Amino acid sequence: MHLEAIEQQLIQVARQAREHAYAPYSGYTVGAAVLTDDGRIVAGCNVENASYGLSVCAERVAVFNAVASGARHITAAALCTADGGTPCGACRQVLLEFAANPETCTVWVVKPDAIVERYTLTELLPHPFRR
Repeated sequence: MHLEAIEQQLIQVARQAREHAYAPYSGYTVGAAVLTDDGRIVAGCNVENASYGLSVCAERVAVFNAVASGARHITAAALCTADGGTPCGACRQVLLEFAANPETCTVWVVKPDAIVERYTLTELLPHPFRR
């Protein structure tokens, strides 16, 4: 499949995942999708909890789902919010942990009806924590 078609599919999966978000406290629904280095697209959505610290962001759910299905590296991600918000710092760090190459790992930020911006992971997290 052509790269542009894969990116469009990644964005569409993130938009669809947002519809499954569980956000009764903030009302801020988020969908995400990651592209694994073996070509799979894995979705995630945010899941809130009454104990706010136990809530999980959509990007981390997508990455953790990918890891649970055997992936160890991602090559791109997409995030869909109502207002085009970017990933939080924790999600940026998790994405970087599993990025095959942070300098070329594309992160699409989209709304339900528009593409907001395209970043590389290095642009979003220029000074990551590394062991």
